[in-house]
Amino acid sequence: MLAMATFVGFVVLVIGLIHFYLWKRLVRDTTRPGRWRRVGAVAALLLALLVPATLAGTRNGWYWLAWPGYLWLALMFYLLVLLLVLEVPTAVVRLVMRRRARSATAEGPEPEPALVGTGNPPAAPASTGDAADGQPAADAAGARFTGDRPPAADTRGARPVDHADPGPPAADIRGARSVDHADPGPPAGVAAGHDPSRRLLLARGTAIFAGLTAAGITGYGVRTAMGPPRLDRVRIPLAKLPRSMDGLRIATVSDIHLGPLRGRAHTERIVAMINRLDADLVAVVGDLVDGTVAELGEAAAPLRDLRSRYGSFFVTGNHEYYSGVEEWVREVDRLGLRVLQNERQEIRARGGVLDLAGVNDVTAAGTGLAAPADYAAALGDRDPSRPVVLLAHQPVAAHEAATFGVDLQLSGHTHGGQMVPFNLAVKLQQPVVSGLGEVDGTKVYVTNGAGFWGPPVRVGAPPQVTLVELRAP
Repeated sequence: MLAMATFVGFVVLVIGLIHFYLWKRLVRDTTRPGRWRRVGAVAALLLALLVPATLAGTRNGWYWLAWPGYLWLALMFYLLVLLLVLEVPTAVVRLVMRRRARSATAEGPEPEPALVGTGNPPAAPASTGDAADGQPAADAAGARFTGDRPPAADTRGARPVDHADPGPPAADIRGARSVDHADPGPPAGVAAGHDPSRRLLLARGTAIFAGLTAAGITGYGVRTAMGPPRLDRVRIPLAKLPRSMDGLRIATVSDIHLGPLRGRAHTERIVAMINRLDADLVAVVGDLVDGTVAELGEAAAPLRDLRSRYGSFFVTGNHEYYSGVEEWVREVDRLGLRVLQNERQEIRARGGVLDLAGVNDVTAAGTGLAAPADYAAALGDRDPSRPVVLLAHQPVAAHEAATFGVDLQLSGHTHGGQMVPFNLAVKLQQPVVSGLGEVDGTKVYVTNGAGFWGPPVRVGAPPQVTLVELRAP
């Protein structure tokens, strides 16, 4: 219980941090303070709550949450990826803008020449006629008087003031530079190397590009996921396969994921596709359902129509343990598929013998709902000269299977990554993500699966049914 609570808390924290980052890049950086920023903050909060509500609600029958919740989960994922990828080029553009603004501020406009005073008024020119006629010295300095004697002020030696010419401004006389108030200089933001309008334009451009691209990728992914599975054919040589069994064909499908977004029509389409292959064996390698027999029994019913020469077989996946594994084992068996629970079936065909084994999913060990994967029970005490094909939901089972000399393991679980670049994360856990690989000498083929989990989106990993053809040396 404590481990589950810790996990749930971690998921909620991660979802919260992702939405905070999206709010910052898509709302805060692209709007000015005001109503629209508040609206964006509320929308980010509601979307953050929608994700855990969808994950929990669809498990409890609130299927109406599936489409909006899972679509937003996919869109959120691609918005996050794109914005993180754009962080570096956006930072470079901001740096270039800042340096250009600082360079322009440092150079500045060409300064105008300052008007500087000398501290003394210029000397007035001498009168050209009056000084010669014996006029007073003051008159010779530029003051003109009328009458036979100068004014009283002049007799005391005071210099007359000509109010018609006040001279240069006082500031100029003190030698100060004149100021032109019509040019206040560049705004403070530009002078510091930050132009708010350009930063806003850059943020909006980044947000629009990321939003349109994420929406386009998600739309393409929905179309791919909801379309028909692709048929892939692969030939796999087995050193121990008898020549009489050369060309034995196994129709392999996994991860059908019947649930809130996929129902009976999905099962019917897959069954019809497999039946057209006229295979020798059919292998359904786990994750058939996301719900109980009561909820999805009708959707799984078309499995009874599967046709093959030597039988149809099923092994449990991790999602069966979330959906009532014991009931589903009985239901699948009732529909005519042999459930291999840590056991093997001898296949006699075309005069040869092949062992087909199956183990419970590795998830069973932690649930207490069924026996954990038991490779010794399924693979021990057998004729080592026979080829053996193991059905195991998760590719990681190959590490254990290789110790028992398994020739080929057929698996699913990974969905091929389902949504690129999530396949890079899957590769950290599983030795093979999609297609044919090898683990410790055991060949492992991983099919992408015919359905999807969570978002109805597949990008770079189309839904798949595989016809595996075994070849003798």
